[in-house]
Parts: sequence; C-alpha cells; structure tokens
Amino acid sequence: MEGLKVSDANLVVFLHPSKSNRVSKAVLHELSSHLFQFSEIFDGVLLAYDVDIVDRNAKLLSGIHPYIGVRLKAKLLLFSPKPNMLIEGNVVKLTPESIHVIVLGFASAVIIDEDVREEFEYRTKHGKEVYRSKAHRRHVIEVGTMVRFLVKSLDREILHICGSLEPSNTGSIHWLDQNFGELSLIDRSGTKRERENEMKMQEHAVVGGEEISLGNDQSKKSKKRRLREES
Repeated sequence: MEGLKVSDANLVVFLHPSKSNRVSKAVLHELSSHLFQFSEIFDGVLLAYDVDIVDRNAKLLSGIHPYIGVRLKAKLLLFSPKPNMLIEGNVVKLTPESIHVIVLGFASAVIIDEDVREEFEYRTKHGKEVYRSKAHRRHVIEVGTMVRFLVKSLDREILHICGSLEPSNTGSIHWLDQNFGELSLIDRSGTKRERENEMKMQEHAVVGGEEISLGNDQSKKSKKRRLREES
C-alpha cells in the first residue's frame, strides 16, 4: 500500500531529571505518546518504532527547568498519505450517499457518491446494502470488503481522509487482484506508445534518499534530487 514508509531518524529526547535512573523506560514512554498521531516533525503518523540509545551518558541541559537530553537512533514506520496515492481500508458502513472506510485500524475515510464511478450502483438486497458494478456483476463492495481507493485530501488534525473510486484500478481488492490484470492489458496496449516516447525523453534519473534528523525539538529534512542527461 502506498503511504507507508520506513525512515531512519536521529532523535534527541528531553527527559525530566527525576527520570534519570530509568532512562530507557522514559524514552520508550515518550515515543509511545506519539503513536497514531499525525506529527509535523515526522510528516506522517507514527505507527511503530525500533530505537537504539546512542549515548547513555545523557547531558543535563541548563535552564530554569533543566532537562536531560538523550540521543537516539530510531527506525520509524510512518503512514503519510498524500493526494493521488492509492491506499486500502476496510468498509464499515454504506449509504446511498457514501462509503465509509477504516484505514489501518485507526484512520477514517469517506468516499461520497459523486466520487464513485458510474459503473457502481447502490442496492439493498435482503436487507443488505451493497455497491455493485453494472459492468462486472461479481465486483461488489459491502460492509467488510477491503477496498483500494485514491486519496483526494487528508485532514491531519482528525486523521480523516476523503477518497475516490473514480479510477478503474480502485474498488474491491479481492476482485481487482483476480481480474484487473486482464482488464489492464487493454490500457497497457493503448498507452504503450506514449510510455515509449516518455522513456526516450528521460534517459537517466537519479533520486537521492530521504533522511530525517531531529534535535533540540526541530526537524531537519533533506531531499536531494538530481537529473543527469547524457550529451
């Protein structure tokens, strides 16, 4: 699924001196307090972490309220959805106007009817609400279905996603995995010549990695992108 990434980070965690005799426990408690919340520092939601204390001889920082600075190296699993990414979630509610989804067990998403492609129609059969494809009768979305959808926007404060089922490669993951490969052959044949032209225009592309470095309550993020063309 798009939107998930692993980042290596250099962190400095500030602890109260009263916790100096249990630094490891205090560090884990501090990191855990950031789980499943959107962080501007990490540019995403922290889902999990693996941490290593670099220097156990923490430094006492001077000030009116002195704190201990502990340096860490951490590997962070982050969820950072952006517009036009494809993400996945579990359908929890259907109405004629919307499809409601939970992503990764904590983030809510809604797909309103105007963002559902015309292929799907809402039906109620034997008291069961479904969105069924008119083109492919076995392509059905109901409560409990895992769906793949396009991100339109994200409200970071409440972790709410607005999604879309307009693209043809969105819908029930189970159905897409079984059938979309065959359907995409038509699309691939239609766009093959276009992709070949794009490849001729881009001979070489080198993209640098991303590193997050945190210290003194600030984040430093560097991205390097270089494009080199052969003469």
